[in-house]
Amino acid sequence: MNNILETAKSWMTDFFDPATKKEVQHLMDHDPEELKDRFYKQMEFGTGGMRGIMGVGTNRINKYTLGKSTQGLSNYLNKTYKGEAIKVVIAFDCRHNSDSLARTVAEVFSANGIKVYLFSELRTTPELSFAVRHLNCHAGIVLTASHNPPEYNGYKVYWTDGGQIVPPQDGEIIAEINALPYEDIKFEPNEALIEVIDREVDEAFLEASVANGNFNAAGKDDFKIVFTSLHGTSITAIPEVLKRAGYKNVTVIEEQAEPNGDFPTVQSPNPEEPEALSMAIAKAEEIGADMVVGTDPDSDRLGIAVRNLEGKMEIVNGNQAMVLMTQFLLQQRKQSGVKGNEFIATTIVSTPMMQQMAKAHGVEFKTALTGFKWIGKMIKDFPESEFLGGGEESFGYMVGDFVRDKDAVTSTLLACEIGAQAKANGSSFYKDLIACYVAYGFYREHLVAITKKGISGAEEIKQMLKDFKEKPVASVAGSKVKWVEDYNTSVAKNVLTGEERTIDLPKANVLIYETEDGTRVAARPSGTEPKVKFYISTNAPLPAAEAYKEVAAQLDAKIQRILAELNLS
Repeated sequence: MNNILETAKSWMTDFFDPATKKEVQHLMDHDPEELKDRFYKQMEFGTGGMRGIMGVGTNRINKYTLGKSTQGLSNYLNKTYKGEAIKVVIAFDCRHNSDSLARTVAEVFSANGIKVYLFSELRTTPELSFAVRHLNCHAGIVLTASHNPPEYNGYKVYWTDGGQIVPPQDGEIIAEINALPYEDIKFEPNEALIEVIDREVDEAFLEASVANGNFNAAGKDDFKIVFTSLHGTSITAIPEVLKRAGYKNVTVIEEQAEPNGDFPTVQSPNPEEPEALSMAIAKAEEIGADMVVGTDPDSDRLGIAVRNLEGKMEIVNGNQAMVLMTQFLLQQRKQSGVKGNEFIATTIVSTPMMQQMAKAHGVEFKTALTGFKWIGKMIKDFPESEFLGGGEESFGYMVGDFVRDKDAVTSTLLACEIGAQAKANGSSFYKDLIACYVAYGFYREHLVAITKKGISGAEEIKQMLKDFKEKPVASVAGSKVKWVEDYNTSVAKNVLTGEERTIDLPKANVLIYETEDGTRVAARPSGTEPKVKFYISTNAPLPAAEAYKEVAAQLDAKIQRILAELNLS
C-alpha cells in the first residue's frame, strides 16, 4: 500500500490540474480501496492500445494516461520518420469524453510537431482505418472502448497500412511510453498543425464501402431491413451506404439512433448479446422485415438476425455470419474469374469450417491469433496475395482490403446483398447457411465468457487458465483428446503418438484441446475485458437440409455435455 500511496502522491504536484489533485486527495482521505484500484498499476498500453474505466489515476483512462501514450507515440514517430512531415488522423466514437480526449490527443501530437487530421464529429472505426491510407498518414488513433460498458473508454493505434500496430512496432512503442515520466507530456498545442476534417473523407469512404460490398443483388426492392446503431457511430455511415446500394426498405430504430454514451435502451451495446437486438427484432416481427442488423458503438462488429425455418427472427452468431459471407465472396470469385492468388482468413478460436470451405474452393486459408490486427497484418505480409474476406467468431468481418480492420459498415451491406439475392432465388439467408453445412460439414460453436473484475478477478482468471493447462483434459464428450496446442510455448503435441509440431504464430496465452472427432475446446483471457473465455466447437456431417433440426439438436446436446464436463454450465 505504501507504493500505491507514493504513486498517488506523485499526482499531487503542480503538473496535474486542480480537479485531478482534489480527487486524489479525496481518495486518500476517504476511500483507500478505490485509491488502491486506481493506482496499483499503470494503465497498460497493450499490443493495440489502451482500454479501461475513465477516471483519475494511473490505472484509468484520462488526459494524463492518454497524454503519456501519445507523447511516447510522438517520440517514436519522430525518431522513426526523422526529417519527414509526419501526419496522423484521429477519430472518436459516442462515448463520454471521447471528443475532449480526442482533442487532447491531437494537441499533444501537434505540440510535438506532428500534423493532425481530426474528425469534426464521431466517426466509425473502419472509416478511421480507411482514412490512414487515404490521407497518406503515418498513424491513426481512434478514441473508443468498442462494446465495453459506459464507464469505459479507450485508445486504438493504427499504422501506415491502416491496420492496428503489430510487432515490432507495438513493442517499440510500448517501451517508449513506459520510459516516460508524466511530466514529459507536451500539452501546449500548435493549432496550425490541427486540421478538422469531415465530408471529403466521408465521401471517399462511403464510395469505397459501396464498391466493395455491393454485388448488384437481385430483389433489393423486396428486401426489408431493420437497422439499429445501438446509440453508436454507424448511424453516420450505414443508412447512407444501404441507400446508395439501392435498398429502399430500411427501417432505422429511432430510439437507438441518437449517439449516446450511456446506451440508455440496452444493458450492453454489444451485438453479441441477444438483448442488444431485442428492440430491432420486435420491430422486424411487427413489420415483417427479412433482416435485422445492429452494430456496436464504434461500428466494427455487427449482429444479424434473419428468419429461420419457422419464419421467426433468429440471431446468427459470428461464426455463422462469417461462413455465409465468405461463401458468397467465394461464389462471386468463381463467377468473375479465378486468379489463383486469393486467400481467406480467420482466427484460431473461430470455426474450423472456414478451412473446409477454403479447401473446397481451392483458395489459400490463413489463420491468426485472436484479434483483427493479425488478419490485417496478413495483407501487409503477403502483398502478392489477394484478401477476399475473413472474420472472427466475435461478430467481426472484413470485406477486401480497403479497410484493414473489422468493418461493420461494408459487412452490413454484404449481409443484405446475400439476403436479398437469396430471397430473389426463392431461398433465404438461413437456408443458404444450411446449404453450407450440407456442403462442408455442420459446425456448431458455443462461447462461455466468465467475468472476474478487479485485482482479485485478474488473479482468478490467471488461476483458471493455469488449471486448464496443468490439469489436462483426457477426453471431451467421449472422444479422446488428440492434440494439445499451447500458444504460450508455440508447441502443438499429439498426446496419442507423442508427435510435436511448432505453432508458427506469435506466443499468446491460449490453450486448445482437439479430440479425435474434431471437437475443439479453447481457453484464453479477453484482451479488452476482465473475462476468461472458453470456445467450444463441435461438428457432424449433415446429409441433407431436411436433417438440419435433428443434427442441430444432437450437436447442441453434445455442447451441453461438454459444458457439464468442464464445469462451465
